[in-house]
Amino acid sequence: MAFQPIYDAVGERVWGYEALVRGVSGEGAFEVLSKISPEQRYRFDQDCRVKAIELASRLFPAGEDLKLSINFMPNAVYEPAACLRATLLAAARCSFPTSSIMFEFTENEEVTDTVHLTNIITEYRRHGFTTAIDDFGAGHAGLGLLVEFQPDLIKIDMKLVRGVDTSPARRAVVTGIVAIAQDLGIAVLAEGVETEAEYVFLKAVGIRLFQGYWFAEPAFEELPQVAPSTVSQLMMLSASAGSRN
Repeated sequence: MAFQPIYDAVGERVWGYEALVRGVSGEGAFEVLSKISPEQRYRFDQDCRVKAIELASRLFPAGEDLKLSINFMPNAVYEPAACLRATLLAAARCSFPTSSIMFEFTENEEVTDTVHLTNIITEYRRHGFTTAIDDFGAGHAGLGLLVEFQPDLIKIDMKLVRGVDTSPARRAVVTGIVAIAQDLGIAVLAEGVETEAEYVFLKAVGIRLFQGYWFAEPAFEELPQVAPSTVSQLMMLSASAGSRN
């Protein structure tokens, strides 16, 4: 697993880390996942969860309120309660609180049974997990999926984030998504942020949580710090906002 920080612009701190699957030779997630057969999906999904929890319990600083974000494949979950057993056992064994775990599923995997997905989300929430939709706005269901159920958080896909500061179409879509999320009481995270200009616009429209190379690249089995150049820019932007207020 590699870890990438999620930055809280309001709290001005790292909010959590997303665990990202990597191959033993540094292969990216796409390459690893392409080798997983349908018959292996359930076991692979379970092993990734356990590995992420084990590593986070060792790497996360004691006493800090950080979230561990774990991706999961909805189509690999055959029965929500049964599929959580290994996760709950790993969390208990590592003394890692379930309230510190966020499960996110991607829109890039088509979900044909929304009732099953709703049951998954309900069961996860029952155990105190945070739930999120990854790659929102560029996957199979989009707003249609949001009508069926509401997660705790949505992650706006990087295809909408890239160049949002200069693209009227992207600005309109992202602004609309943020407004809908606010009406539904859903938190919003912008992923794939690579420039200060993107960050400034996204923060201005009400987004609080951020992730992307502008903050830090994923690091293999360690917790990367927010880039020093980004920290200095964030401090300047915060000071500028304070002087205007």
